[in-house]
Parts: sequence; structure tokens; C-alpha cells
Amino acid sequence: MITAKPPKLNPRKLLLSKWTAVAPQRKEKHFIVSKVLWPDDPAAPLEWIELEAVYSKRLQVLPWRALQDTATWRQGWL
Repeated sequence: MITAKPPKLNPRKLLLSKWTAVAPQRKEKHFIVSKVLWPDDPAAPLEWIELEAVYSKRLQVLPWRALQDTATWRQGWL
């Protein structure tokens, strides 16, 4: 079994990036990073992003590093 390497992500380039769910739920397969939730302290690292489902416009907040899980997400719209 071939496992995909997690994509190298630059937190500063996540805004408007496109993602595909490996196991779509509620017909939500394609997503876009609609907001990067920067911490109030500029020295603190980025932890959260807002992801929007293209089909339903539903928003969800998740840790940005969750996008590196290749069992759940693929970069781009496939």
C-alpha cells in the first residue's frame, strides 16, 4: 500500500487554498480555506483556520495542521 506524503504547508499561504475530503459527508467534498484565524499575539503560532464547504457553504473551524492528514484531506480539488 502506498501512502501519500503529507503536503508541506506554509501557514501564510493557506488562505483560499483548495482541499478535497477523502471521505465526503453530506455531499461536501470540496472545501476552501475561507479565513486564517491568526492569534492576537503576533509572536504566537497559527493554530486555527476556517474551512468552507463549496457545496453547502457550511463553515468549520479546525487546526490548520489537520490538513496534513492524508487519510482525511487531499490538497486541491480532485
